[in-house]
Amino acid sequence: MIHTYTVTGMTCNGCKASVEKHLNALPNITQATVDLEAQEVTVEMSQYISIKSLQEALPEKFLISEKEQENIFKTSKIEAQKSDLQQLKPLFIIFGYITAASILMHYKNWEWSSFMLDFMGLFYIVFSFFKILDLKGFPESFKMYDPLAKQIPFYAKIYPFLELAIGILFLMRIQVPMALIITIIILGITTIGVTKTLLDKKAIQCACLGTALKLPMTKATFIENTIMIVMAIIMLTNTYL
Repeated sequence: MIHTYTVTGMTCNGCKASVEKHLNALPNITQATVDLEAQEVTVEMSQYISIKSLQEALPEKFLISEKEQENIFKTSKIEAQKSDLQQLKPLFIIFGYITAASILMHYKNWEWSSFMLDFMGLFYIVFSFFKILDLKGFPESFKMYDPLAKQIPFYAKIYPFLELAIGILFLMRIQVPMALIITIIILGITTIGVTKTLLDKKAIQCACLGTALKLPMTKATFIENTIMIVMAIIMLTNTYL
């Protein structure tokens, strides 16, 4: 079942992330998504939760109230799958542009290693751009699933700039082995958090493209992480073997 509630007291993406974090932590809630502009939160729950319980889970500055006319009930798995695919559309488009740009840079003198390095470099540059657009909201969303960001909040704040730096290293061919190792480590850590979220059967918004675009975290993050980790392993193998 899915219910839509009005939430007052939200003024920024940080507030949005806070409301989502506290509601998603409740048992029987599979996903809570905030529409900051409409001052609403849509809550998908496996079992009905009272408005009192929802209010108690939120910080005092936020007030949640019923919006009965907007409450809807959805049980169709097909509709949910279509919704996920539609949400992933921006990710696929960005991957398409990055792939096309990497191919055009090398189509005259094709070399797989150069293609992969430029793909990874452009990937980091583009994805860091979306994160830097919302430096306040991104850390809160990122800390919801990345284990290292949970333990070291400062890591979440510098992560967009870390991606930017790695992207420059790949494009400039500077310290490539080090950049590949860092890629495997940081994306590996994130993937551990994503796996735990998937096993807990919770859907949290992906912060891979910042907080401006709403993407289903598990699917989107697995797609980007898998591609990058596989490429990094291939490049390291070619370098040392």
